[in-house]
Amino acid sequence: MAAFSKYVTGKNSSIAGGILLVLYLLKRRRGTQKRNGKKGGSEVVQNEKDGKKDRAAVDKVFFGRIFQILRIMVPQFFSMETGYLALIAAMLVARTYCDVWMIQNGTMIESGIISRDSALFKKHFYSYIKVIPAIALVNNFLKLGLFELKLRFRERLTNNLYDQYLQGFTYYKMGNLDNRIANPDQLLTQDVEKFCNSVVDLYSNLSKPLLDICLYIYKLTTAIGAQGPTVMMTYLLVSGMFLTRMRRPMGKMTVTEQRYEGEYRFVNSRLITNSEEIAFYNGNEREKLTIHSTFKKLVDHLHKFIFFRFSMGFVDSIIAKYLATVVGYLVVSRPFLTPGHSRHLTSTHSELLEDYYQSGRMLLRLSQALGRIVLAGREMTRLSGFTSRITELMKVLKDLNSGKYVRTMVSQNEKDSDASQKLVLVPGSGNVINRDNIIKFDHTPLATPNGDVLIKDLSFEVSSGTNVLVCGPNGCGKSSLFRVLGELWPLFGGSLTKPERGKLFYVPQRPYMTLGSLRDQVIYPDTYEDQKKKGISDQVLKEYLDNVQLGHILDREGSWDCVQDWMDVLSGGEKQRMAMARLFYHKPQFAILDECTSAVSVDVEDFIYSHCRTVGITLFTVSHRKSLWKHHEFYLHMDGRGNYEFKPITEETVEFGS
Repeated sequence: MAAFSKYVTGKNSSIAGGILLVLYLLKRRRGTQKRNGKKGGSEVVQNEKDGKKDRAAVDKVFFGRIFQILRIMVPQFFSMETGYLALIAAMLVARTYCDVWMIQNGTMIESGIISRDSALFKKHFYSYIKVIPAIALVNNFLKLGLFELKLRFRERLTNNLYDQYLQGFTYYKMGNLDNRIANPDQLLTQDVEKFCNSVVDLYSNLSKPLLDICLYIYKLTTAIGAQGPTVMMTYLLVSGMFLTRMRRPMGKMTVTEQRYEGEYRFVNSRLITNSEEIAFYNGNEREKLTIHSTFKKLVDHLHKFIFFRFSMGFVDSIIAKYLATVVGYLVVSRPFLTPGHSRHLTSTHSELLEDYYQSGRMLLRLSQALGRIVLAGREMTRLSGFTSRITELMKVLKDLNSGKYVRTMVSQNEKDSDASQKLVLVPGSGNVINRDNIIKFDHTPLATPNGDVLIKDLSFEVSSGTNVLVCGPNGCGKSSLFRVLGELWPLFGGSLTKPERGKLFYVPQRPYMTLGSLRDQVIYPDTYEDQKKKGISDQVLKEYLDNVQLGHILDREGSWDCVQDWMDVLSGGEKQRMAMARLFYHKPQFAILDECTSAVSVDVEDFIYSHCRTVGITLFTVSHRKSLWKHHEFYLHMDGRGNYEFKPITEETVEFGS
């Protein structure tokens, strides 16, 4: 027992503990891979799909993604971004030379103190004082370059992504047609910022150590020979490969963390958006359960991530910092501790001390630079997670802008037992023809984006001047019809003849009030410059408000340029009437009115419909009011079972509604 206890020292215990921790992490990783491999059936397919989507590692794919994004952030060689990259590189070189000068000058100051040489001390002491402003300037120019580069990268990438996100109806399609991205707001804001910060930090954290390594290898090779730097570089290679292998899970864990952060942010914004409805239902306890469960999922993952980073931090500290220093001490001590070494056969004690201070500090700085290179691999692994999410967003945006989307489709085998009645649906296979003053569905299947068929063969034609009332139970396809008309949903077959998008206007039951002035509410989505180009004066806008009995709002606010939170300032009925004033401003060929006068009195409603006929706006109306039938010539009734009828309204027509 005594013979055994003499080996149980603090040093040996620490080494044994580190080895056991490394073995535990490797065993745990293998166990996770085995458990994932044992899952069968559809779960394997799903996991493979998720794994492919969440793949985040420092490999060939990662570098390809980085270069793809860098071409966006640095679009050309002669640009401000290139200038700041050059500024940072120049300041890093200057800072490295400052470090070398500080080592040499500090060694001479200490030599003057030890040898009691007052003249030598004063000479180098005053030199140090003189260069302090220059060194401070170098450090702050470096910070300026880093901060500016982060901001410019973020500006370039954000503008590029929003140009694609707000192209056509892509922003709508991402949330309603495609189901690959759950929280685009999280990706477009926080993830872009973190990615840009991470790229610039990695550039700085890699460039400075690489410059240090090159410079110190040159200095040390001329001072102590090539053997010492060679040993250090070999250690860098071996330790870097080992730690890169150990850090692989960090990229995927970063992707998962950002996804959970997005889900947590979404449930909080959802609570704010629907606070009134939730309050009427007394749903605070139920919403608290939802928020707590989402937050717990995030917290549980972060606990695992923190423990993994703790474990890797322990291994990183030993390998990249302390063992690198140990190797540095062994290398620098060899010429001094070898009695017959040719370097110090005739050196005095003072020369030995000066040489040790200078070469020893350089070798120590070299080992620290090697350690920072190894630790930079950790940041690179985390960057791979952000890179995976950004490139996934870019891929989805590109697909949506080219007319492609990915969504789980409804199986027609389950819905239709008769093989002869099966309908093959191909999104975008229909033909859209732009022609003025007509809307015509020609053998068009009416289906949702996931392939749920509402009407197999829809055919009818409406010319300008013929108002149509659309009616039927909930879920029969009224809103789906209008989404196809507005080109929000793809056409699954047949042909659709309709005016261009700008000549078809949609007025929903809950109108959208934009951020801006009172004028902006009437002319949206036009700007004031667009209004002036159309030659429409403010007096004409006032007439539009008077037509819907909202003239008092201009009198109350006092100016067209008054800015308010119009979603809160205007009542439900006022918002619906404001939307009708917006309709009069744009004067489209066709307008879709989706229960848009439900909060408006009958007399105002009658005037609005009569005015639409006067100015030549043809209406498609969804409403349950019998009083509106007199303003229409045809009705389109859907029964919710796949059948429909399109007929003229006559005295014998049975009117639906109340």
